[in-house]
Amino acid sequence: MTSSESELRQQLLSWYDAHRRDLPWRGTRDPYRIWVSEVMLQQTQVSTVIPYYDAFLRRFPKLPDLAAASLDEVLKVWQGLGYYARARNLHATAQRVMAEHGGCLPDRYAVLRRLPGLGDYTAGAIASIAFGECVPAVDANARRVLARLLAIREEIAQPATLRYLRDRASALLPCDRPGDFNQALMELGALICTPKNPRCTDCPWQMSCQAYAQGIQELLPLRRARSALPHFTVTAGVIWRPDGRVLIAQRKPDAMLGGLWEFPGGKCQNGETLPECLCREVYEELGIEVAVERPLTTLRHGYTHFRITLHVFVCRLVSGEPQAIGCASWRWVTPQELSDYAFPVTDRKVVKLLQERS
Repeated sequence: MTSSESELRQQLLSWYDAHRRDLPWRGTRDPYRIWVSEVMLQQTQVSTVIPYYDAFLRRFPKLPDLAAASLDEVLKVWQGLGYYARARNLHATAQRVMAEHGGCLPDRYAVLRRLPGLGDYTAGAIASIAFGECVPAVDANARRVLARLLAIREEIAQPATLRYLRDRASALLPCDRPGDFNQALMELGALICTPKNPRCTDCPWQMSCQAYAQGIQELLPLRRARSALPHFTVTAGVIWRPDGRVLIAQRKPDAMLGGLWEFPGGKCQNGETLPECLCREVYEELGIEVAVERPLTTLRHGYTHFRITLHVFVCRLVSGEPQAIGCASWRWVTPQELSDYAFPVTDRKVVKLLQERS
């Protein structure tokens, strides 16, 4: 570096004081509110988070309110924000904090780190921002800034590289303003040192940035080339009962999208027709036999690690009473009552279609 660590600290904090965004969670030192914001901001843009943050705190204004709620209630408020394990971990952690810490989040990084869903970054953010502990909080934005500042040519996701970047962040951290510095580093990555087309001329660290000096800022940080995402063909059944109710099933808590409700179905196996797949999946999941009557809609959706094409069919119950075999629970509900349950994005499109036609 061409500047001393003290100069880098001052440059960044001065820039942050002048340019930081006015965000809802920056006007509080309440550890609960800071925790909620940090969890929501994981892999999610600020503009998306703000309305969810406001709605979540209206429904669960204090940690005891979150702990006392059912998981269904929490998932319903979270619906649409994605990465639902975050909501499940928030709920589980709130209950644990009530049981083990008197309803107050611990004020030390080492203790926070032991709570469900609190990794290095989230524990560091809460400890530094809410409690002033001198610990780093290095998210993806901060990693990108540091990788460019130091011209790190190793793959960013390698454990050794991550440890080195955290060590460098620790060395830069001013213990009189650790929370502000951590937020400033993230803010610089979000506003200036962006993944593409970084605004280097507006950066307070431009003259110290080794990547800029070498003209390689847009090539860093290095990432492993992504392989093609796998694709799965999936079926789902809108299973009607003669009284006008439809069957929904709740995914098991430890499954992907755990705790959310869905229209029963699953992945096609080799050689299966779509109706064969749906009948098999419904029987394995709920122990009932259905007749597939007609297609309803086809939906395509991409998740982080795979993509699906979902074929939705209208079905009728032939025999059996639903049992929670491959699911956590089940319900017969009217189309209007579907709004009371939290569904993944594809199933919400089916809900909308059913409600429009009912």
